[in-house]
Amino acid sequence: MEGHVHTTVSEGVGTISFFHPQSNSLPGDLLRALAGEVRRAGSDDAIRVVVLRSEGEKTFCAGASFDELIAIRDLEDGKRFFSGFAEVINAMRTCPKFIIGRVQGKAVGGGVGLASSVDYCFATTRSSVKLSELAVGIGPFVVGPAVERKVGVSAMSQMAIHATEWHSAQWALEKGLYAEIFDRTEDMDASVHALATRLAASNPDAMRELKAVFWQGTEHWDTLLTERAAISGRLVLSTFTRNAIEAFKGK
Repeated sequence: MEGHVHTTVSEGVGTISFFHPQSNSLPGDLLRALAGEVRRAGSDDAIRVVVLRSEGEKTFCAGASFDELIAIRDLEDGKRFFSGFAEVINAMRTCPKFIIGRVQGKAVGGGVGLASSVDYCFATTRSSVKLSELAVGIGPFVVGPAVERKVGVSAMSQMAIHATEWHSAQWALEKGLYAEIFDRTEDMDASVHALATRLAASNPDAMRELKAVFWQGTEHWDTLLTERAAISGRLVLSTFTRNAIEAFKGK
Protein backbone atom coordinates (compact mmCIF):
# COMPACT_ATOMS: atom_id res chain seq x y z
CA MET A 1 0.00 0.00 0.00
CA GLU A 2 1.41 3.36 -1.04
CA GLY A 3 0.93 5.70 1.87
CA HIS A 4 -0.15 4.64 5.34
CA VAL A 5 -2.61 5.03 8.19
CA HIS A 6 -1.67 4.51 11.82
CA THR A 7 -2.99 5.22 15.32
CA THR A 8 -1.12 6.29 18.44
CA VAL A 9 -2.65 6.37 21.91
CA SER A 10 -1.59 8.63 24.77
CA GLU A 11 -3.49 9.46 27.96
CA GLY A 12 -6.88 8.56 26.53
CA VAL A 13 -6.36 10.33 23.18
CA GLY A 14 -6.21 8.21 20.05
CA THR A 15 -4.58 10.05 17.15
CA ILE A 16 -5.29 8.63 13.70
CA SER A 17 -2.84 9.89 11.06
CA PHE A 18 -2.92 9.25 7.32
CA PHE A 19 -0.46 10.01 4.56
CA HIS A 20 -0.15 9.60 0.81
CA PRO A 21 2.67 11.06 -1.30
CA GLN A 22 0.18 12.53 -3.79
CA SER A 23 -1.06 15.37 -1.58
CA ASN A 24 -2.67 12.97 0.90
CA SER A 25 -5.10 11.68 -1.71
CA LEU A 26 -7.11 8.61 -0.74
CA PRO A 27 -6.94 5.49 -2.90
CA GLY A 28 -9.19 2.58 -1.99
CA ASP A 29 -6.72 0.74 0.24
CA LEU A 30 -6.12 3.85 2.35
CA LEU A 31 -9.86 4.48 2.63
CA ARG A 32 -10.42 0.95 3.90
CA ALA A 33 -7.50 1.27 6.33
CA LEU A 34 -8.78 4.61 7.59
CA ALA A 35 -12.29 3.28 8.17
CA GLY A 36 -10.81 0.31 10.02
CA GLU A 37 -8.73 2.53 12.31
CA VAL A 38 -11.77 4.68 13.15
CA ARG A 39 -13.80 1.59 14.02
CA ARG A 40 -10.99 0.18 16.16
CA ALA A 41 -10.63 3.48 18.01
CA GLY A 42 -14.34 3.43 18.69
CA SER A 43 -14.11 0.05 20.40
CA ASP A 44 -10.80 0.60 22.22
CA ASP A 45 -11.40 1.26 25.93
CA ALA A 46 -8.02 3.00 26.17
CA ILE A 47 -9.27 5.72 23.82
CA ARG A 48 -11.79 8.28 25.05
CA VAL A 49 -11.44 10.86 22.29
CA VAL A 50 -10.10 10.63 18.72
CA VAL A 51 -7.99 13.13 16.77
CA LEU A 52 -7.98 12.78 12.98
CA ARG A 53 -5.06 14.33 11.13
CA SER A 54 -2.91 13.95 8.05
CA GLU A 55 0.84 14.28 7.72
CA GLY A 56 2.76 16.98 5.88
CA GLU A 57 2.25 20.72 5.83
CA LYS A 58 0.51 21.91 2.67
CA THR A 59 -2.50 19.68 2.01
CA PHE A 60 -4.86 18.05 4.48
CA CYS A 61 -6.43 15.79 1.87
CA ALA A 62 -6.69 15.99 -1.93
CA GLY A 63 -9.66 13.62 -2.07
CA ALA A 64 -9.98 10.72 -4.50
CA SER A 65 -6.99 9.20 -6.25
CA PHE A 66 -7.15 10.19 -9.92
CA ASP A 67 -5.02 7.17 -10.83
CA GLU A 68 -7.68 4.87 -9.39
CA LEU A 69 -10.55 6.87 -10.87
CA ILE A 70 -9.21 6.53 -14.40
CA ALA A 71 -8.56 2.80 -13.85
CA ILE A 72 -12.22 2.02 -13.04
CA ARG A 73 -13.58 -0.22 -15.78
CA ASP A 74 -17.12 -1.24 -14.75
CA LEU A 75 -20.04 -0.27 -12.52
CA GLU A 76 -19.05 -2.64 -9.72
CA ASP A 77 -15.51 -1.28 -9.56
CA GLY A 78 -16.86 2.27 -9.52
CA LYS A 79 -19.34 1.58 -6.76
CA ARG A 80 -16.67 -0.24 -4.74
CA PHE A 81 -14.24 2.66 -4.98
CA PHE A 82 -16.71 5.37 -3.97
CA SER A 83 -18.07 3.12 -1.23
CA GLY A 84 -14.67 3.57 0.41
CA PHE A 85 -15.56 7.19 1.16
CA ALA A 86 -18.98 6.07 2.35
CA GLU A 87 -17.35 3.56 4.67
CA VAL A 88 -15.07 6.18 6.24
CA ILE A 89 -17.88 8.70 6.75
CA ASN A 90 -20.14 6.08 8.28
CA ALA A 91 -17.34 4.84 10.54
CA MET A 92 -16.87 8.40 11.81
CA ARG A 93 -20.60 8.91 12.16
CA THR A 94 -21.12 5.74 14.22
CA CYS A 95 -17.92 6.01 16.28
CA PRO A 96 -19.20 6.42 19.87
CA LYS A 97 -16.40 8.87 20.69
CA PHE A 98 -15.93 12.48 19.71
CA ILE A 99 -13.58 12.99 16.76
CA ILE A 100 -11.53 16.19 16.61
CA GLY A 101 -10.30 17.22 13.18
CA ARG A 102 -6.89 18.82 12.59
CA VAL A 103 -6.79 20.45 9.15
CA GLN A 104 -3.40 21.98 8.45
CA GLY A 105 -3.87 22.78 4.76
CA LYS A 106 -6.15 22.61 1.74
CA ALA A 107 -9.03 20.13 1.59
CA VAL A 108 -10.49 18.97 -1.73
CA GLY A 109 -13.50 16.75 -2.44
CA GLY A 110 -13.30 13.80 -0.10
CA GLY A 111 -11.05 15.86 2.15
CA VAL A 112 -13.93 18.27 2.70
CA GLY A 113 -16.05 15.22 3.49
CA LEU A 114 -13.60 14.16 6.19
CA ALA A 115 -13.52 17.64 7.71
CA SER A 116 -17.32 17.66 7.70
CA SER A 117 -17.56 14.28 9.42
CA VAL A 118 -15.51 15.10 12.51
CA ASP A 119 -17.34 16.45 15.54
CA TYR A 120 -15.14 19.53 16.09
CA CYS A 121 -12.72 20.84 13.51
CA PHE A 122 -9.62 23.00 13.97
CA ALA A 123 -7.86 24.45 10.91
CA THR A 124 -5.22 26.92 9.82
CA THR A 125 -5.92 30.00 7.73
CA ARG A 126 -4.27 28.13 4.83
CA SER A 127 -7.00 25.48 4.89
CA SER A 128 -9.17 26.56 1.97
CA VAL A 129 -11.74 24.11 0.66
CA LYS A 130 -13.07 23.02 -2.72
CA LEU A 131 -15.62 20.46 -3.91
CA SER A 132 -14.04 19.80 -7.30
CA GLU A 133 -16.05 16.75 -8.34
CA LEU A 134 -18.27 18.44 -10.93
CA ALA A 135 -15.16 19.82 -12.65
CA VAL A 136 -14.18 16.24 -13.51
CA GLY A 137 -17.69 15.16 -14.51
CA ILE A 138 -18.92 13.54 -11.30
CA GLY A 139 -20.34 15.45 -8.33
CA PRO A 140 -19.97 15.35 -4.53
CA PHE A 141 -22.63 12.68 -4.13
CA VAL A 142 -21.05 10.59 -1.37
CA VAL A 143 -19.59 13.41 0.73
CA GLY A 144 -22.57 15.67 0.06
CA PRO A 145 -24.74 14.57 3.01
CA ALA A 146 -21.88 15.11 5.47
CA VAL A 147 -21.01 18.51 4.03
CA GLU A 148 -24.66 19.57 3.89
CA ARG A 149 -25.20 18.51 7.50
CA LYS A 150 -22.32 20.73 8.61
CA VAL A 151 -22.71 23.88 6.46
CA GLY A 152 -26.27 23.67 5.10
CA VAL A 153 -27.67 23.16 1.62
CA SER A 154 -26.85 26.69 0.44
CA ALA A 155 -23.14 26.62 1.26
CA MET A 156 -22.76 23.03 0.06
CA SER A 157 -24.40 23.86 -3.26
CA GLN A 158 -22.16 26.91 -3.66
CA MET A 159 -19.10 24.69 -3.36
CA ALA A 160 -20.56 21.97 -5.58
CA ILE A 161 -21.56 24.38 -8.37
CA HIS A 162 -18.41 26.53 -8.22
CA ALA A 163 -16.34 23.38 -8.51
CA THR A 164 -13.15 25.08 -9.67
CA GLU A 165 -13.16 27.79 -7.01
CA TRP A 166 -11.44 27.75 -3.63
CA HIS A 167 -13.34 28.93 -0.57
CA SER A 168 -11.19 30.41 2.16
CA ALA A 169 -10.73 29.05 5.66
CA GLN A 170 -12.51 32.18 6.92
CA TRP A 171 -15.50 31.30 4.71
CA ALA A 172 -15.46 27.74 6.06
CA LEU A 173 -15.34 29.12 9.61
CA GLU A 174 -18.32 31.38 8.97
CA LYS A 175 -20.32 28.48 7.48
CA GLY A 176 -19.58 26.20 10.44
CA LEU A 177 -17.27 23.71 8.76
CA TYR A 178 -14.38 24.87 10.94
CA ALA A 179 -14.91 25.67 14.61
CA GLU A 180 -11.65 27.60 15.02
CA ILE A 181 -8.88 28.73 12.67
CA PHE A 182 -5.28 29.75 13.43
CA ASP A 183 -2.51 31.57 11.62
CA ARG A 184 0.14 29.21 13.00
CA THR A 185 0.06 25.43 12.97
CA GLU A 186 1.71 25.41 16.39
CA ASP A 187 -1.18 27.38 17.89
CA MET A 188 -3.70 25.04 16.29
CA ASP A 189 -1.89 22.00 17.65
CA ALA A 190 -1.86 23.50 21.15
CA SER A 191 -5.64 23.98 20.98
CA VAL A 192 -6.19 20.48 19.59
CA HIS A 193 -4.16 19.06 22.48
CA ALA A 194 -5.98 21.17 25.07
CA LEU A 195 -9.45 20.14 23.90
CA ALA A 196 -8.51 16.49 23.44
CA THR A 197 -7.05 16.40 26.97
CA ARG A 198 -10.18 17.93 28.47
CA LEU A 199 -12.44 15.53 26.61
CA ALA A 200 -10.32 12.54 27.61
CA ALA A 201 -11.08 13.47 31.23
CA SER A 202 -14.82 13.90 30.62
CA ASN A 203 -17.59 11.39 31.24
CA PRO A 204 -17.43 8.88 28.34
CA ASP A 205 -21.11 7.95 28.75
CA ALA A 206 -22.16 11.59 28.48
CA MET A 207 -20.01 12.10 25.40
CA ARG A 208 -21.40 8.97 23.77
CA GLU A 209 -24.97 10.13 24.39
CA LEU A 210 -24.17 13.62 23.11
CA LYS A 211 -22.64 12.25 19.93
CA ALA A 212 -25.79 10.20 19.29
CA VAL A 213 -27.86 13.38 19.68
CA PHE A 214 -25.60 15.37 17.35
CA TRP A 215 -25.91 12.74 14.61
CA GLN A 216 -29.61 12.06 15.06
CA GLY A 217 -31.41 11.73 11.75
CA THR A 218 -28.48 10.13 9.89
CA GLU A 219 -29.35 6.53 10.71
CA HIS A 220 -30.21 5.86 7.05
CA TRP A 221 -26.77 6.87 5.79
CA ASP A 222 -25.55 3.29 5.46
CA THR A 223 -28.05 2.91 2.63
CA LEU A 224 -27.96 6.50 1.38
CA LEU A 225 -24.19 6.73 0.92
CA THR A 226 -24.08 3.36 -0.83
CA GLU A 227 -26.71 4.59 -3.26
CA ARG A 228 -24.71 7.78 -3.78
CA ALA A 229 -21.56 5.70 -4.40
CA ALA A 230 -23.40 3.89 -7.18
CA ILE A 231 -24.24 7.22 -8.85
CA SER A 232 -20.59 8.31 -8.80
CA GLY A 233 -19.52 4.85 -9.95
CA ARG A 234 -21.77 5.14 -12.99
CA LEU A 235 -20.73 8.69 -13.88
CA VAL A 236 -17.01 7.95 -13.67
CA LEU A 237 -17.38 5.52 -16.58
CA SER A 238 -18.68 8.18 -18.99
CA THR A 239 -16.49 9.43 -21.81
CA PHE A 240 -17.02 12.99 -20.57
CA THR A 241 -15.67 12.16 -17.12
CA ARG A 242 -12.71 10.16 -18.41
CA ASN A 243 -11.66 13.00 -20.69
CA ALA A 244 -12.13 15.51 -17.86
CA ILE A 245 -9.97 13.49 -15.47
CA GLU A 246 -7.22 13.06 -18.05
CA ALA A 247 -7.27 16.81 -18.75
CA PHE A 248 -7.16 17.56 -15.03
CA LYS A 249 -4.21 15.19 -14.51
CA GLY A 250 -2.37 16.88 -17.37
CA LYS A 251 -2.45 20.32 -15.76
